[in-house]
Amino acid sequence: MVDAPINNSGHGNALDENHPLGSLGKNWGWLLALGIAFVILGIIGLGMSVGLTLASVLFFGVLILLGGIFQLIDAFKCTGWKGIVWHVLIGLLYVAAGIALISDPVAGSMIITILLGGVLLAVGLMRIVMGFQLKGHGGAWGWVLLSGVITLLLGFMILSRWPASGLFVIGLFIAIEMIMNGWTYIMMALAAKAVRDR
Repeated sequence: MVDAPINNSGHGNALDENHPLGSLGKNWGWLLALGIAFVILGIIGLGMSVGLTLASVLFFGVLILLGGIFQLIDAFKCTGWKGIVWHVLIGLLYVAAGIALISDPVAGSMIITILLGGVLLAVGLMRIVMGFQLKGHGGAWGWVLLSGVITLLLGFMILSRWPASGLFVIGLFIAIEMIMNGWTYIMMALAAKAVRDR
């Protein structure tokens, strides 16, 4: 006598609905491959951060230029609107910024980098102040303070190496983000596989 195969489809569906990873276990291999691809591309990006920086600035310039063109087209369609002059001026500003970034991505990367360094300094200082304000209200204040110090140091490092840092910082950040994103996908894929195998 042959035993009938056990149907686990009901259990699988319940797991898919209730588990935070949902039905990801069925497609964990694709997510793993995507994660590995991101890590590899990120590592390659670390070796060519200057090229990645310039490519990112060019892409950003194209996006701003397109945004400005669409805004100008929209402005000319809005007849009788009192704010049309400002709408046109903003569109022209976008177009000018986009053309400037596309025509000279090196100068664009310098400007973006110095702005990024300034923002990191400001964020770091705010986190340090927030950390001291939270002191005595639980253990989280130390982590907030540490995060502020690291952010502040990162801002100082970027600005102290400027303008040379303008050629690689943006590409370096993008490459690191790709690696971190890839590792996140890999860990999610392995967790989904483990859930599926249970």
